[in-house]
Amino acid sequence: MHPELKTVIELQQVDLRIVELTTQNDSLPAQIREFQKQIDDFLHAHEERKHRLAENQKERRSLEADTKEIRELISRHKDQLYQVKTNEQYRAMLKEIENEETRIRQIEDQILEEMIEAEDLGKFVQEAAARVESEQAQVAAAVRKLENEQREDAEEKQWLLVRRQELEAALSREVASLYERVRKARRGVAVAEAREGLCTACNVLLRPQVYNEVRTNTAVITCDNCNRIIYYVEPPPAEAEPTEDTTRRTTG
Repeated sequence: MHPELKTVIELQQVDLRIVELTTQNDSLPAQIREFQKQIDDFLHAHEERKHRLAENQKERRSLEADTKEIRELISRHKDQLYQVKTNEQYRAMLKEIENEETRIRQIEDQILEEMIEAEDLGKFVQEAAARVESEQAQVAAAVRKLENEQREDAEEKQWLLVRRQELEAALSREVASLYERVRKARRGVAVAEAREGLCTACNVLLRPQVYNEVRTNTAVITCDNCNRIIYYVEPPPAEAEPTEDTTRRTTG
């Protein structure tokens, strides 16, 4: 293979890997933030439920105190029934007692709802409390893994940038200029394989003379359509089909 063709193929591989690492590295901080957000959301939800459970208990105590006061009021009103002097006052007192008993039933319904909510909240709080350490450990491990990947990617990218300089320096000014020009025009892909008479990058049929010359890999040749530098890879030899005689020996 032509030395510059071999160099430019490796340069393309290096450039593609640099782009891949750059994209990958750019996405890692967002992934790390997402993991941290997950644990923050988990802890926030846990604290919110604990706070709501405490509020629930406070509300129930307040409702129970209201119930106690109303019961005491009913008791006083019942005692006062014997002290009223007119039927109108008696009926008014009975109505007052009825309203107070209705209020007690409403409060008891509220207390029951609060108790049901407290039971559900208690389960969530208990389960979350048991998971806090494991959730934090899992997120910390995931973040460490991503940070390690970030460091390894940075190291590999640094090595590739050095290698790129070496490869670029090994090219003639004309080939280096051609490579850079096509790479910028073709979204980072300046080199493509020719296969079965086609440029595999643009899928356009090459002229027979060009394709035959490309197959020799003895010169830097470009595709007439997309201007990419093209090269040829000899396909692996096809496996020979077994002959009738070989089949007989195998099965005999």
